[in-house]
Amino acid sequence: MDREIRLKRLRFRAWHRGTKEADLMIGGFFDAHGAGWNDGEIDWFETFLEEQDVDIMAWAIGTQDVPARWQGPMIEAMKQLNFVPVQK
Repeated sequence: MDREIRLKRLRFRAWHRGTKEADLMIGGFFDAHGAGWNDGEIDWFETFLEEQDVDIMAWAIGTQDVPARWQGPMIEAMKQLNFVPVQK
């Protein structure tokens, strides 16, 4: 599949999770980082999106330990949470 089409599909999936909180966290992460990902990182994220939103969010905010299969630079970038818009 063409890279641009694949990224558009991933963006849609990242922003349509089912809850606003998950949309902001997962979609925001994709918007902040997705354009610079290599094929391996795209593969990782594509598979990662199969996980439950509550688990992804718990791993990102640190309320649950990240399973070994997801540990690495991608989840560490997600844990920064600097891509989530916060209204003041």
